[in-house]
Amino acid sequence: MRPEAHLHDGGSYVHQSKYSPAKLKAKEEKKIRKYALSRFMQFVTDYQKRLEEQFPSAYSMYRIFMSGMKDFYQDMKRYFRVVKKLNSSEEGYKCLSRKELEIYHQMPLDMIRVAPILLFSAVPFTNYVILPLLYLFPRQLLCYHFWTLQQRMEFAIHTQRKRLLNYRPVFRCLQAQLESLQGNPLYDTWSRILGMLGSGVHPSVDDILYCRELFKGDPYSLTHIYTGHVSALLRMYGMHSGWRRRTRLAGRAELIQHMDAAIVREGGVKTLSQEEIRWACFFRGLNPVNMKTDDAVEWLDQWILISKQVDKTSWSLLLHCPILLAYNQPSNWSLIY
Repeated sequence: MRPEAHLHDGGSYVHQSKYSPAKLKAKEEKKIRKYALSRFMQFVTDYQKRLEEQFPSAYSMYRIFMSGMKDFYQDMKRYFRVVKKLNSSEEGYKCLSRKELEIYHQMPLDMIRVAPILLFSAVPFTNYVILPLLYLFPRQLLCYHFWTLQQRMEFAIHTQRKRLLNYRPVFRCLQAQLESLQGNPLYDTWSRILGMLGSGVHPSVDDILYCRELFKGDPYSLTHIYTGHVSALLRMYGMHSGWRRRTRLAGRAELIQHMDAAIVREGGVKTLSQEEIRWACFFRGLNPVNMKTDDAVEWLDQWILISKQVDKTSWSLLLHCPILLAYNQPSNWSLIY
């Protein structure tokens, strides 16, 4: 085999074999690194097997946490892409798909919730403290990316139960303004609707839409409802009662309406998966647990029928649909009675 020729500093050529000591050393170092890496990976695999055998609960939690980190990171990247897309489009929410709208709504809340744990876990030797806390308080310290399917259902029910405690205060606020409507052409129909809700049944979509004008001005529009009514609505939607209260309620109504429109654009409620139907029901104020799928689909279709007829001036009507459509639903009542 012919040796390689190299130009010497003095201009003459010297021959250096490809098996020179420098190259042989580099080759040996590469073998050592490869061997060390393979041994390390084998050690990790063996360690995981021993951990799974000796501490199955802890190992299960570890796997869920690592899988959750991967899902959380992927959704966080999707969220920033959605924000970029939203900022670069003149169409606003219309440019987003249903899934993108859900991510846009949910990820800021999840990032705020998980941020303290992620920052704290970066400190050396804190895992001994963090893991037990995560095991004991997953609902408070983590988001749905890190929950099991059973936990996702349990925590969604817990959140819905808290929301339901504010349904009656919102209903009372609607009732309190009834007398101010005497003389209004819609008084009789609206009085009958409130009577139906108080008697354990729901009004029809046609009756609700017939009274839509009441939510465009006094007394039920977002600019006319009184302070206590605003606070009750915020609590019903799980929103804080601090600054820009009416503006944030309007923003929530706009987001819901665009989610409804996205469902229609993408083929309707019937195209959603079981999990997506459950999420859509929970998000709109209905407990879908133990409901037939057909009943949940029918309920969402009724919601969307109202949403289609709502505009910016009547967003308040959409915000009150959990009362008008779900106040007496048996699946909701089962959570609080």
